[in-house]
Amino acid sequence: MSIRVTNQADVIPLRPLPAAAAPALPREPLWRDLVGEVLRRERQAQGRTLKDIAEAARISMPYLSEVERGLKEASSEVLAAAAQALGLRLADVLALAGERLVSLTAARSRSMGAAGGRRSVRSTGPAGSVGGMRPSGPTGGVLLAA
Repeated sequence: MSIRVTNQADVIPLRPLPAAAAPALPREPLWRDLVGEVLRRERQAQGRTLKDIAEAARISMPYLSEVERGLKEASSEVLAAAAQALGLRLADVLALAGERLVSLTAARSRSMGAAGGRRSVRSTGPAGSVGGMRPSGPTGGVLLAA
């Protein structure tokens, strides 16, 4: 037996190869992408530049650009500063990102259902509760459940 034969081994891929017939499902939305999308959309709607917002928020322009593109996970302080520079509250930015998350998750669930994928099951408890838990805080508030 030669040394060439003994050094041969099967190669096992670490990830399964994608099935050619399986439809591609959209990836799970990331919070940083959603928040960045909201910041960029609001900035552009106001006709303002990255430089303008970055200066008003006292953060670097390259960092704000990375946050808007979903490349950086910004701290709550940075998000609050960017929101304030846009004339918004942090709660406004988070609510808009939450609304987008809910709509993307619903669309993804419909796609997965059509493709026979896994779906989550949520139990409901007493009126006004999700998963058996009542929301706390003032009535009429927003309860985000994805």
